[in-house]
Amino acid sequence: MNKLEHAQFHSLSAAIGWIELGNTAEARAELAHIDPAQQDHPDVLEVRWFLCVEEKKWNEGLEVARLLLKEAPERSSGWLHQAYALRRIKNGTVKKAWDALLPAFDKFPKESTISYNLSCYACQMQQLDAARTWFQRAIVIGEHDAIKKMALNDPDLEPLWEEIRRF
Repeated sequence: MNKLEHAQFHSLSAAIGWIELGNTAEARAELAHIDPAQQDHPDVLEVRWFLCVEEKKWNEGLEVARLLLKEAPERSSGWLHQAYALRRIKNGTVKKAWDALLPAFDKFPKESTISYNLSCYACQMQQLDAARTWFQRAIVIGEHDAIKKMALNDPDLEPLWEEIRRF
């Protein structure tokens, strides 16, 4: 995919700033300034995704995630965003998120966030042995201390907190 032009990049950066400030209306206005031909650029889609998260617009977020999967299959974020949205859309479930994310591990075996999220999903589905295995993979692949700290603050992994403390 081609690079964003300076004006498009400026609007994208401004949108990020507005999201960080919690002003989603201004963020959407900045995204609207981006040329229609660039709206499907992966960097634009990433910002649109975070805007959907901020606004809790899960159906739109799912659409954006799927478009990101199509436009940038080399990015793991499309898989992660899709699973995240599938858990939160109306009639969404942890199982749907799990099923959507599981194939991503084979495509991105060195992406610790995939293993970490699969651990969360397994834990929430009461599959604690699988949750332990996926968490151990995340620890091996990623930054041990950061993942452990995140896990001990993640309610999805609460059933494993005692074990995680010993890692």
